[in-house]
Amino acid sequence: MSIYDWGKFGFHIPEIMIPKDGTDYGKWAVVACDQYTSEPEYWEDAEKIVGDAPSTLRLMLPEIYLEKEGEAEKIAKIRETMAKYMEDGTLQKLPKGCMLVHRTAEGRSRVGLVIATDLESYDFNRGSSSLTRATEGTVVERIPPRLRIREGAPIELPHILILIDDPEKTVIEPLENAPKKQIYDTDLMKDGGHISGAFIEEKDLEGMKEALSKLFDNAVEKYGDGQVIFQAMGDGNHSLATAKTNWENLKKTLSPEEIETHPARFALCEIENIHDEGIVFEPIHRVIFAKRGQSGLDLVKETVELLKKQNGDAGLASEGEACPKGAFSVPYITREGRGQIIIEAPANKLEVGALQNALDVMVKERESADIDYIHGTSAVEMLSAKEGNAGFMLPAMDKSLLFPAVAADGALPRKTFSMGEANEKRYYIESRYIGK
Repeated sequence: MSIYDWGKFGFHIPEIMIPKDGTDYGKWAVVACDQYTSEPEYWEDAEKIVGDAPSTLRLMLPEIYLEKEGEAEKIAKIRETMAKYMEDGTLQKLPKGCMLVHRTAEGRSRVGLVIATDLESYDFNRGSSSLTRATEGTVVERIPPRLRIREGAPIELPHILILIDDPEKTVIEPLENAPKKQIYDTDLMKDGGHISGAFIEEKDLEGMKEALSKLFDNAVEKYGDGQVIFQAMGDGNHSLATAKTNWENLKKTLSPEEIETHPARFALCEIENIHDEGIVFEPIHRVIFAKRGQSGLDLVKETVELLKKQNGDAGLASEGEACPKGAFSVPYITREGRGQIIIEAPANKLEVGALQNALDVMVKERESADIDYIHGTSAVEMLSAKEGNAGFMLPAMDKSLLFPAVAADGALPRKTFSMGEANEKRYYIESRYIGK
């Protein structure tokens, strides 16, 4: 068996930065910026918890504040703080290596490895056969506001989770036995559970490289040379697309030699094995918000009208009413009450695809509603109870179908699945220098 270099798999061994000894990791670590986007109370609480302590909260912009008044000032402050943390020693660089991470939340535990992915091995465009594959359609309109944050930033903090397909558990799991140094072990704020991280130097990752080489050869046999899907996006599709866009813009200014080694060519991420028992695919629900004074039930009826046009038929039914064979059931919640939408002869393979097609017309073409993508039933129920809102509940996707589905059909409808609930998402801890 050939032993390949890291680049063969689309990986790169990074120089990770962590906060200095004595830092309160409970205040340092903050959940991914794309969570709780309709719950300002969450971020207000985070502010109170952090106070004046060093924190990744000062190095990121929660997406609830994107394209809002004061955004430019907030981004400028973030870059200023990034520079300060590097200059005053708040951030310290480790040797080349990876972080083995154990995360427990909601009674589930999973293991991952913080490594860097090569953006040259990733293409988010429809029909791509890149090694690192987008798992949902990229909404290009979502990239510019995120690019404003990354462009010119000296460091990156990842909430990107990338999946590998390793049923025999040969790549990440054996690293439990590798030489390593414990770096952090802390509870996470706001019901985020617990996390620990141990550093493994590059020289102690050779066994992992051998396992990846065998896994790669198996993938070539399965998918065909040039069609291999080796890394599949689990979370942070648009964050990685933003990193890629930033790199493509920067690349135009670099020499061929600089392109090979520039730090912005790589993006820090956590890789996890899709076969880890602690990884659960949760659905991402939809809540829409009336823009013209409609009631929540009005929004539901408009959704049904569009679903009728786009599928064989659609109509309202009460909770608990049997769904005909071959039809989709999409439960809804409004202030006026609950029920379900029955979609007959659906034009899509998944409930999420059928529903999203209808909601896209309402949001983009008719501009009759705004939309948010919500993790967790309690948040949907809370938001849907308010006047002029309607929530739609979607089923979970079987995670074993992800790699074959993306390989066969390309990216899934956006926001098809979530790796756990909002409080199970990656918290920012590690960072990495990506250039001036």
